[in-house]
Amino acid sequence: MSSARVRVEADGAIGRITLDAPERLNAVDPEMCDAVTAAVRSLDEDPSVRVIALTGQGRGFCSGAPLTAEGASMGVLEAGAELVRALLASRTPVVALVHGVAAGIGVPMALACDYVLAAEEAPFVLAFSRIGLMPDGGSTALVAAAVGRARAMRLALTGEALDGRTAAAWGLVAEAVPGEGFEARAEELLAAFATGPTLAYAETKAAVNAASVDVEAALALEDAGQRALAVTEDHREGAAAFVGKRRPEFRAR
Repeated sequence: MSSARVRVEADGAIGRITLDAPERLNAVDPEMCDAVTAAVRSLDEDPSVRVIALTGQGRGFCSGAPLTAEGASMGVLEAGAELVRALLASRTPVVALVHGVAAGIGVPMALACDYVLAAEEAPFVLAFSRIGLMPDGGSTALVAAAVGRARAMRLALTGEALDGRTAAAWGLVAEAVPGEGFEARAEELLAAFATGPTLAYAETKAAVNAASVDVEAALALEDAGQRALAVTEDHREGAAAFVGKRRPEFRAR
């Protein structure tokens, strides 16, 4: 299951998936998304695996998708959506271990997991508006389900960063801990899930997701909106400004 950029291992009852592109803060391409999707589904089918951990190597969790001055690739749009579907559908509980930045598609990748443990200093950033795009990967549903409409709008429209401590206070993530205690708490949490009532977890997450997140409707709207925005001058300007480290000049065209 492992690939050059995604490491997968079964550690007893714990399945571990690690994004392994630390030099770009684990920004994901379509192939990486596909590899994580395949790993989630394979580990979910393994009866010896009772909890799945999703994390990133190095300083970041996932910084989104790679961006050039010409704009974003739409390949991650489809692959990221399929990854979010796999995380939500998994009957095995999935824990996101967010020790560093989660941006762009990294945000819904974390939120589609069943329990998000964040380091207090880890930033969560829906940075799409900064480059003339809209949130995708089910973000429009997952963020609103977690923090409500007003705060979801704030995060999506402003592109501001929310640290892990505030993310936990808002209800965006389940728990935030100081960085120096992150690894110990992560292992404690995984051990608890690995020895818990697996069947009850599966039915619980299915019911909660069904009641709170209409992800298919969100993904359909995001797909149409993102494809329309990807060909605008505003997106090209936003991407060029981001790469050039300058302020964009959006002209609504």
